[in-house]
Amino acid sequence: MNAKRLTLILTAGAATAAVAYAQLGAYTQESLNSSATGRTFLEVLSDLNKYYLHPIDQEKLLRGAITGAIGSLDDQFTYYSEPADTAIDSENLNGEFYGIGVQLIAANSDGTGGKIDNVFRGGSAASAGVQIGDTFQKIGDEDVSTKKLNDIVRLVRGEKGTTVNVTFARDGKSYVVKMERQPVTIVSVEQTVLPGNIGYIALNTFYNAKVSEQFRAAVADMKKKNVKGLILDLRDNGGGLLNAGVDVADQFLQSGPVVSLRDRAGKTVVYGTAKPATTDYTGPLVVLVNKNSASASEVVSGALQDDARAKIIGEQTFGKGVAQTPIDGLPDGGKVAIVSNEWLTPKGRQIHKKGITPDVVVTDTRSTQPLNFTGGGLKAGDKVTLTVAGKPVTVTADKDGKFSYTGEAARPPRSAAQGEAVVDVNTDAILKAGLAQFK
Repeated sequence: MNAKRLTLILTAGAATAAVAYAQLGAYTQESLNSSATGRTFLEVLSDLNKYYLHPIDQEKLLRGAITGAIGSLDDQFTYYSEPADTAIDSENLNGEFYGIGVQLIAANSDGTGGKIDNVFRGGSAASAGVQIGDTFQKIGDEDVSTKKLNDIVRLVRGEKGTTVNVTFARDGKSYVVKMERQPVTIVSVEQTVLPGNIGYIALNTFYNAKVSEQFRAAVADMKKKNVKGLILDLRDNGGGLLNAGVDVADQFLQSGPVVSLRDRAGKTVVYGTAKPATTDYTGPLVVLVNKNSASASEVVSGALQDDARAKIIGEQTFGKGVAQTPIDGLPDGGKVAIVSNEWLTPKGRQIHKKGITPDVVVTDTRSTQPLNFTGGGLKAGDKVTLTVAGKPVTVTADKDGKFSYTGEAARPPRSAAQGEAVVDVNTDAILKAGLAQFK
């Protein structure tokens, strides 16, 4: 086992990893046999293999046991990741892989399938004419229309210079393209300059080893442009590496603690301390947050709020005030993330399940709830046609005579150039309130 870092917010020390290994390693055959529950566990596994009617996938059975053990903690932030998902996660964390240059979202309401959310200039997909909204039908000869999103990603990515054939659907018609896998760098920082010469930097995630480098470059660019103020947008940023969060906060703070960690014994230590640097941005600063701003985003906004360095504007944040130790390099290639610390703001605030209250509370207006309806009382297979926004929508009743419809949510504006931010002040109430702070 190798606990390299407390990600999703924290970098792990060797002592923490050693304790975790010792505790997990305590469950030997002998220790399981020494308790009634342990003996029951072993006997149930044996009986399943002996009596179950159908062949048993041993790997699936044991992974189910691992997932069940973790699930008994009733802690959404302690989890096991299977080897295939861990490999994709590792590529995302490194910020580099070989692919076709697109962003994907789920195509179906149950979270399956894949749909193009953005196509980046210079990539294979852009050269092949792939467009936003196209959905994956096949990769090679394999039907992926109902596959998990990570399965689709895994099939699309591959070795440098190899090719992949993808069948897409657009407006009900299919087309096939052959694309070469080329280097892709995940850019997690977007920037632009707003009216009044106000700089704008959106940080989409801290779960990217290149975040600190990309963010420093964006801040340096804003300083070169001599902006009169700066807006840091942390909306929908679910967190990531704690050291990246500390580094971002440090570029706006001159001194003092950024975040402290408390273990289960109650011991609290300062994890990050701000230090002055010539590269720091010292001008007026506003931070935008919403209900999806979590973890490292809350570390940054909490530190800047406690120091009165920035005005926090938006919605109450998510409230993830705990940190996980990821133990990767497990024998099966998977990873387990274990909640091992809680973190505190510089003034000692514990924000878990509470969040951070903005200095100015504003509702996020960028996305509206799509039209949806449900009904029943029909025969299986019956169709109902309703007029939605001037267009006919037909739904089919299921075997129980029920039907439902969910309209597609409006897609926020995105740039095809990585690192370039696209915003709409007129429809974005939080951004508008942020700009107003500089008047």
